[in-house]
Amino acid sequence: MNYLSKRRTALGAMFFFVGLCFASWAARIPDIQAKFELSEGQLGTMLLFLPLGSLLGLPLAGWAVHQYGSRRVIMIGSFAYAMTLPLIGLSPSVLLLIPVLILYGLLGNVMNISLNTQALDLEDQMGKSILASFHGLWSTAGFVGAGLGAGMIFINILPELHFLIIMGISFFIIIAAQRFILKEQKVSEGSGLVIKKPDSLLLRIGLIAFLGMMCEGCMFDWSGVYFKKVILVDPSMIALGYVAFMGAMASGRFVTDKIAARFTKVAVIQVSGVLIFVGLALSVAFPTVWSATLGFLLVGFGIASIIPLSYSIAGRSKLYSPSVALALVSTISFFGFLLGPPLIGFIAELFDLKTSFALIAVSGIGITLLSSIRKQVFLIPQKVKSMAA
Repeated sequence: MNYLSKRRTALGAMFFFVGLCFASWAARIPDIQAKFELSEGQLGTMLLFLPLGSLLGLPLAGWAVHQYGSRRVIMIGSFAYAMTLPLIGLSPSVLLLIPVLILYGLLGNVMNISLNTQALDLEDQMGKSILASFHGLWSTAGFVGAGLGAGMIFINILPELHFLIIMGISFFIIIAAQRFILKEQKVSEGSGLVIKKPDSLLLRIGLIAFLGMMCEGCMFDWSGVYFKKVILVDPSMIALGYVAFMGAMASGRFVTDKIAARFTKVAVIQVSGVLIFVGLALSVAFPTVWSATLGFLLVGFGIASIIPLSYSIAGRSKLYSPSVALALVSTISFFGFLLGPPLIGFIAELFDLKTSFALIAVSGIGITLLSSIRKQVFLIPQKVKSMAA
């Protein structure tokens, strides 16, 4: 294995560790709710503090990586992120849990921007698209973390001990990978100010990512409800749609890079939008178990490429450093993740859940149209021309 391959393996392990930590927290949310005797509404309010921290972390991450380099931010942020997880389980009251969740969300996005910046640098060195495979590892870690969480719950391991075990695993990964996490070779001349207005490239990519994240958030939060209330499945099959979606999204990310290298990134994004539309339309038009499952599979494959390819294109902005460009796109897309699930609920309240999913399906067409108009704005430097549209 050559040095670049070793670096890719180490960086992939870091993406896996971040996904593992997040999934471990998500697996124990019911235990946290029971510990503090929270109602559904109180739990929903408490959970808002994590995305609040994520939002606060976006400009901070862009500035820090631009100022100090992704390696330094990753090495400090990774240990801090791993150590914050047990603090969630150890928090003795809701008042102390709230700032911990804000910190956890903030550090999560610091890791998101810094790791993707590091991945873009490696992508340039290797001369081929590899970013989606890292996102695939993050998604895979979600399955592993959920499985470990279920096992810990089954053998009655308390959340705080569970999180301490995950922290130990994380430390092992970080220490093993740290010598392959390098300072970027290319010093960007782009702007370090995150608050400036995005240029046409970043705005277009941001809107595509916004629509992709809106669909993703809806599938995360509403797929089970859709199978329960619209498909009317047996309770044992309620999670079938979610599993189909997650499995397709995770596996799709491992093949996105090869497909993009052959057919261009813009072409893959265009097809992804069509898959999202067709998948949701199929689930709405034919609300049966098998057609909806197939539809959710198509949506998963469609969403798989949106964020990795959006990041890959945005990271080559000529006006901003990679970290700041990623932070700008992430900020725009993040609102899609926040607005999507409540929008589903609001539309379902006025009409019904099928209508909600039908309207969200239109976002797939939006992705295709946005990536089809004036494709030259997606062109990236000659050095990586083979990956350009």
